[in-house]
Amino acid sequence: MARKIDINDIKPHAEVIGSDQQHVGKVDHAIGTDQIKLAKQDSAADNTHHAIPVEWVESINDNQVVLNKTAAEAQQQWRSI
Repeated sequence: MARKIDINDIKPHAEVIGSDQQHVGKVDHAIGTDQIKLAKQDSAADNTHHAIPVEWVESINDNQVVLNKTAAEAQQQWRSI
């Protein structure tokens, strides 16, 4: 059984990386209890905020949030907000 991620452990400005160790973005802040808002200036060329579900988080290591998806998968599936 996977360890449940506590959204309170995810800190603003933490780097978000895919399972392939590629950069996805930086955390802006948590949205409620189940989503992470990424900083718009860092997460995409379209200058838009994106949100990813906490269920994609595999682990939190120091100031790095590691996803259970590759960076490309995350970018294809994230939600623009």
